[in-house]
Amino acid sequence: MKKNILLGTIISLGLLAGMTSCEEERALYDGGEYIMFADTLTVLGVENNTEVFDVEIAATTVSDKDRTVAVEVVDKYSNAIEGVHYTLLSNTVTIKAGEMVGNLRIKGHADNLTVDYDPEVVLHLIANDKYHWDLYGGDTTRVVLRKVCPFDINAFTGYAMITSTFLYNYAGGYNRLIKTSVDETDEERRTIIMHDLYYDGYDVKLRFSTDDALNPLIEMDDQPLVTTGEAFGTKYGDGMLHIYQPSSQVSYYSSCEKFIYQFVTLWVPGMAAGTNTVGTFIHAIEWISDDEARILQNQGY
Repeated sequence: MKKNILLGTIISLGLLAGMTSCEEERALYDGGEYIMFADTLTVLGVENNTEVFDVEIAATTVSDKDRTVAVEVVDKYSNAIEGVHYTLLSNTVTIKAGEMVGNLRIKGHADNLTVDYDPEVVLHLIANDKYHWDLYGGDTTRVVLRKVCPFDINAFTGYAMITSTFLYNYAGGYNRLIKTSVDETDEERRTIIMHDLYYDGYDVKLRFSTDDALNPLIEMDDQPLVTTGEAFGTKYGDGMLHIYQPSSQVSYYSSCEKFIYQFVTLWVPGMAAGTNTVGTFIHAIEWISDDEARILQNQGY
């Protein structure tokens, strides 16, 4: 989201122009001098009230003088409230002499954001008309403020309630109470063990991707789930039902709400292609307190 696509394109065009021949004089971008937002959309993952983010403003050429532009909030199209959801640290941005990029600094207020609503602020550049590029509407950008929570593997341990379309189709009900624990063999502490996921005595491992707070994805390798005898009452293939996470659908987790939403495919090795797949199912797992778990256990879960 925050990649400077336009700026990168400009730089790339300048480099390509200079690669026509090793013996020719290097060619440079010789178009107009324009200033614009480097991207038309930026999503900020706001985790606390102190982190400061940069919204880049780019120029197409280098100048021997500082260039300063003003930035205004377009209230008509913004639903984020300044001072509540965010704070602009300045209403002007300076691209220094000899440089092509300046940063508008913005701070998000995590305490006033919620996980079910992403407010956005629309910003508009106010600059000399000579800096405006008619071919690219880069004088306006949208900044989305998204609440994120720091990842804590311990938040995904203990009791959890699973709701599964597989359970509904093959076990007569949607829900099952399970327990999870940290996989101590994973030195990065990104993996949990889901004990008795669908059937007693059979555990499944799941990994959390923590590299990008805006893309909290989960991963699951192919692994045995249960015997086909216990699942279907008879032996199929090599006798084991396997589970894995397909790459064609997005599976993710929420650190703020302590749940995962996952697509899983079940299949049986040893059967002919086309007959070995049971199907792709969806399950959601929500972690609950010990007190909530005791209530559910008293209800028969």
